Amino acid sequence: MLPFITIEEATAFLGRNLTVAETLWFNYSAKKSDYYLYCHNILFLFLIFSLVPLPLVFVEMMRYLGFDKYKIQPKVRLSLSEMFRCYKDVMRMFILVVGPLQLVSYPSIKMIGIRTGLPLPSVWEILAQLTVYFMIEDYTNYWIHRFLHGKWGYEKIHRVHHEYTAPIGFAAPYAHWLEVLILGIPSFLGPAIVPGHMITFWLWIALRQIEAIETHSGYDFPWTPTRFIPFYGGADYHDYHHYVGGQSQSNFASVFTYCDYIYGTDKGYRFHKKVLRKLKEESIIVGAQNGSSYYVPSQDLKSE
Repeated sequence: MLPFITIEEATAFLGRNLTVAETLWFNYSAKKSDYYLYCHNILFLFLIFSLVPLPLVFVEMMRYLGFDKYKIQPKVRLSLSEMFRCYKDVMRMFILVVGPLQLVSYPSIKMIGIRTGLPLPSVWEILAQLTVYFMIEDYTNYWIHRFLHGKWGYEKIHRVHHEYTAPIGFAAPYAHWLEVLILGIPSFLGPAIVPGHMITFWLWIALRQIEAIETHSGYDFPWTPTRFIPFYGGADYHDYHHYVGGQSQSNFASVFTYCDYIYGTDKGYRFHKKVLRKLKEESIIVGAQNGSSYYVPSQDLKSE
């Protein structure tokens, strides 16, 4: 809750006029408690888990319209009922674990210093903090993920997430309840080390989940904006991890690729891509010799 009753008081406190964004924030948040603002995350997560994967459901059901060439594992087809069953499982976990965790974790947010007041952070400050959050989460998630692929971690916890060897958008948060709790730690570390505004925290939680859904989409679209992010893994990178399954000792990183490269856990993936390129080149040569322009798309080769 803001310590101002009127915009005039806020203006006097800042020593300047409020920006348009600050005025909107004041009008919305002035009489709302910090706890109420923090609990917006529950609504945001529900909407993200429910709505963001829907275009991917449409694409999966309409693959005959030309989307099939972007499917990373084209031999795998899921029915609408199978995808809806995954969503129901995710919502069950949301109601029983994620929602209650958000409700009781507010004291930790106050302790680390997430603020709700004025002034609002600049765009550059938000971008800088989000970058730090992604880097910290990616590094810590990498090591936790490697632990979960050990014998005990995989058999007792992580195997649930790997039930989908060809991931779909709804399966991004599909996991054992203990994994949901454990992987909440990397997401919290960034804001704990570099605390910011509640708006930045909202953006962080939302963008991280949207990124996870994109990574688990099962489609490698050439127009995806994340292709322009340096060292970004993406759907093709993470899909290989699911494709290999429980034996996978490759591509552990959640967002970027630098950890896998530094610690040598992307060798299987790089060898896989090398083989695909060689097969594609050989297919083109054979097609040219037969007077045909036929070649085998890499997406099809992945599922062989």
